[in-house]
Amino acid sequence: MMTKRSSRLHFMDAIRAFAIIMMLQGHFVHSLLGDVYRDKNNLIYTIWEYFRGMTAPTFFTITGFVFTYLLLKQKTTGLENPRVLKGVKRAIKVIFWGYLLRLSFYALFTGTVNASFFYVDVLQCIGTSLLLLIGIYLVLCRINETWFQNTVLVLGVTIFLLQPVYGSCILEFLPQTVANYFTNKNGSVFTLLPWFGYVCFGSYMATIFLKHGEHKKFYSYTIMILFFVGILLVFFSSPVLMLGHSFTGIAIFKSVAYNNFLFIRLGNVCMLFSIFIIGRDYVTSKVITKIGGRTLSIYIVHFFVLYGSWFGLGLSRFFYHSLTPLQVFIGALLFILSICTLVLSYYKFEEDIKNRAYGLLGLTNQKIKIVSGSAVDLLSDIVQKFKSIRYMRR
Repeated sequence: MMTKRSSRLHFMDAIRAFAIIMMLQGHFVHSLLGDVYRDKNNLIYTIWEYFRGMTAPTFFTITGFVFTYLLLKQKTTGLENPRVLKGVKRAIKVIFWGYLLRLSFYALFTGTVNASFFYVDVLQCIGTSLLLLIGIYLVLCRINETWFQNTVLVLGVTIFLLQPVYGSCILEFLPQTVANYFTNKNGSVFTLLPWFGYVCFGSYMATIFLKHGEHKKFYSYTIMILFFVGILLVFFSSPVLMLGHSFTGIAIFKSVAYNNFLFIRLGNVCMLFSIFIIGRDYVTSKVITKIGGRTLSIYIVHFFVLYGSWFGLGLSRFFYHSLTPLQVFIGALLFILSICTLVLSYYKFEEDIKNRAYGLLGLTNQKIKIVSGSAVDLLSDIVQKFKSIRYMRR
């Protein structure tokens, strides 16, 4: 059985806050920096580009870690675990926003749906990954936690090793909306594979923390192990893969070694985790915790401001690839501060803002339920009333 365990890990909030801030500046610089300054021979730009590449692996790994940690902490298992229903609702919400952010109102007004609406991006991948984790949990939770732990680890390794196989697939036999989850040939920015692999590794790490997190020297050993594993993955995973090819003759080891971005980035994530664990006593600020807990809202707001979303009137519409490094540096700082402040301020006065908005719109209590995301509760009430009516008729 899976039992309740240790308390909140504040360093995970700090990593999530770090990842969302890296995402904000990364998108801002990538969208607005002038082409003339994108010089791969420039040391500063090369360093920035390398660290920008760590953002997505970190985000997906954290997603798996946090969700699994909260899921397995519960005393109950299976469908009785409250985190299952919460996770499903969260996943559906994230997928919904992933599509909604790419909707063009201009296309709708002309009676069509923009092609980019069907592209799969980071939110759809995260939401689908959560649903897959929940499915794995529901299948294996009745056995024991070790089965779940080993399954996600094997899945993660397998997904990374098979990247050359599925990476070139077009999947024309599938409906394009479904195929977009597995291939970027149609325009998808992120695909479920290989990114679900990072979610699996994060999930595996969470099981380790849950099992051994209360041991006195756990964090000391974890820091050393994570950093050592990170070094091995970054600098030695390619030679090891080539060695595997030499001994077994399996071509896929060689293919992965020649394009070994997945294991190397996983190594970056491991080292990043170790650094944040070292500073875990210094990253307990409420602001950091709040930023780490509002990553979805920050992502949504940044998408509107930078890309324009529904109307296409974002910063990239007016300054696309046109700013100098100094302008980008100052702009990125202001962008990060503005987005984070706006989101945190909204949640600070959320109830008052909602009440005023409902008042202006003249919404009734039932309509407020729908707008605030309680449609499931409302549907349940309707079903109960329907049952009562049927019973009375009998």
